Amino acid sequence: MADYFTRKKREIGVELNEVQKQAVLHGNGPLLLLASPGSGKTTTIMMRIGHLIEERGADPARIKGVTFSKAAANDMKQRYKRMFPSLPEVDFSTIHSLAFAVVRDYLKKEQKSWQLIEGPIEDPADYKANKKLLLRTLFQRFNNEAMTDDQLEEMSNYISLIKNKLLPRKKWSTVQCEVANAEAIAAEYEAVKRQEPDKLLLDYDDMLTLALEAFQSDQKLLRKYQQRYDHLLTDESQDTSLVQHAIVEKLVEPHQNLCVVADDDQSIYTWRAAEPQYLLDFKKVYPKAVILMMEQNYRSTPEIVNAANEFIKRNKNRYEKNMFTENAEGEAVRIKVFPDYEDQAAYLAQELSKLDDYRDAAVLYRTNSSSILIMNELERAGIPFYMKDSDVRFFSHWIVEDILNFMRLTFNNGRVDLFEKISMKCLGYVTRQQLFELRKQPEEGSVFDRLLQLNSLKDYQKKQINGLKRAFVRMEGGEPYHVIRLIREQAGYDRALEKMSENLGFSLEYLHDVLSTLEQIARKETGMVAFANRLKQLESLLKTSKFNKHENAVTLSTLHSSKGLEFKKVYMLDLIADIIPSKNDKTEQDKGNRDPMEEAARLFYVGMTRAEKELELLSYRNRAGSKTNPSPFLLRVNKIIQPPESEQVDEGRVPQNPNALRKVSDLEVGRKVKHRVFGTGRIEGFSEDGLEIRFSKGTKRLAIDLCLTMGLLEPAE
Repeated sequence: MADYFTRKKREIGVELNEVQKQAVLHGNGPLLLLASPGSGKTTTIMMRIGHLIEERGADPARIKGVTFSKAAANDMKQRYKRMFPSLPEVDFSTIHSLAFAVVRDYLKKEQKSWQLIEGPIEDPADYKANKKLLLRTLFQRFNNEAMTDDQLEEMSNYISLIKNKLLPRKKWSTVQCEVANAEAIAAEYEAVKRQEPDKLLLDYDDMLTLALEAFQSDQKLLRKYQQRYDHLLTDESQDTSLVQHAIVEKLVEPHQNLCVVADDDQSIYTWRAAEPQYLLDFKKVYPKAVILMMEQNYRSTPEIVNAANEFIKRNKNRYEKNMFTENAEGEAVRIKVFPDYEDQAAYLAQELSKLDDYRDAAVLYRTNSSSILIMNELERAGIPFYMKDSDVRFFSHWIVEDILNFMRLTFNNGRVDLFEKISMKCLGYVTRQQLFELRKQPEEGSVFDRLLQLNSLKDYQKKQINGLKRAFVRMEGGEPYHVIRLIREQAGYDRALEKMSENLGFSLEYLHDVLSTLEQIARKETGMVAFANRLKQLESLLKTSKFNKHENAVTLSTLHSSKGLEFKKVYMLDLIADIIPSKNDKTEQDKGNRDPMEEAARLFYVGMTRAEKELELLSYRNRAGSKTNPSPFLLRVNKIIQPPESEQVDEGRVPQNPNALRKVSDLEVGRKVKHRVFGTGRIEGFSEDGLEIRFSKGTKRLAIDLCLTMGLLEPAE
């Protein structure tokens, strides 16, 4: 067998380590290959396929490779062709493509016609023929209002989740969904698709559930597909859902020749129905399975590998692995903490401008909204960028439209149509009847003067409208940043948002983030027209950035979309509490559910392991005028790369303090604490050097882990 490896090293320059060779040589039966980041899994898969064909006499046409996405399937095809140009093709496809073939055969046999309702809207009048249009129609019917894009995405995810988890109707209520009447909408959605007995309307998830139903009910069809393949390989299996696993189980039932390639530490899609637990229970399904761990990382420096490896060990529900590398040493993982949120974007533009090749760098963040300010700064600095997830919804957000309408009204304060759009979000509390009366008046003078002439106005309303009138006078011709502050503070917009959040369940923190982003964009504009034009320009840049994919450009990506990528230099942003991990992660943890917190840690780990040579973790102490707390993940990495001195101290000589603060969550900004040496002080924030505490004799920077481990701080209250 050694001849195969010797030959391949000579022919294509591929040299495998011992574990990779074991994976290649594994004969029949199930194999679970746990591949750490950068461990050469694709090369190993290709070498295994080549070995099956060249050394074991397998028919290439009877080998099936299943991947998570079309891009991955195409990548596998190209890699196979490059490594084995003289061999016949192997069938690589997505699981959806395989399911589609099964469903097509099954429905043809059942003499049922069908129609796929995914894709663009062809006929707006035929709402049943398009998934999005159908969901919007049903939402309107159940809730008497139009569906937003965010609600449509949430509803689509909910339906996808219940199908991929194979949940019966009675358990749909166990899946959380923020959309009003989600369960009823989903039930009606399924009913509408099956209204015609001889014609089914199918979405992509139906392809999976129906393929499984076909295998369960039609033994002849099942045998046809079972006999089609002698070997099945699945890649990225940590992203596979329960229904997908079930389809694969059925296919390999007779021969069990299944090679599953996955990394439980990189499972970040449970919200999309991925089932990482399936990997942990692999031997329950396949008792004779061999489990191999590819732990050697060929991508990153020891500094990055060691930090990431120690970090992911915080998770308990995982296979025990130890990622390592034999690569040359590089630079230490760097943590930078800035005074303010906007300093982060300015720093990035400054650092990225020094690069010779922009393709070497990636900027990673938790949510797309984080990318707007980065994009703004990079464009101003003349740095080209490619945005992996172009999401223009920020620019169509109702807050953006509100701010622009306030500004438009400063140019023509007689426009009733503009005032109507903002009347519920500013001072005055004008009723619908009063707006109706306003519209009937002659269009002379400002809307405020005309409102003040209405007999129906109460005294408190007159006072409010006079205040609003004064605010608009101050706004006229003003700088855009100053105008936004006036809108928020003097026109009553912030108060209106608080009430809307209370009544409608909006996240006030998110709404303030949108406003904060607008303010930062406005700071560098010299007029309201220029500000409005800048927003249009940024929206256009966002849409066209996808064309920079193969150009000399910095990559901007969410952490989720960065999986599978690698860059010489990686910056991870917004590492503050409530962003990563998010508030939802921590809420679920409080309920006793550990998975969301562990998934958040896996997402952070994915970000870290994208870096080859340099990794920078960025945080800040203030955002939108409020103090922030550091991400606990950032503190964990800080402890890994800078072990606290207390670990070298004989703890038997440290006096025990029963009142000492022992948890990072106890170190809240603003809290009064008592230090053993410096006395009473107030926690000001987190700095690059540790914890910043203001004492009577000045501000001290103390190592967080040293304070906690040695019990140096206690509550001062």
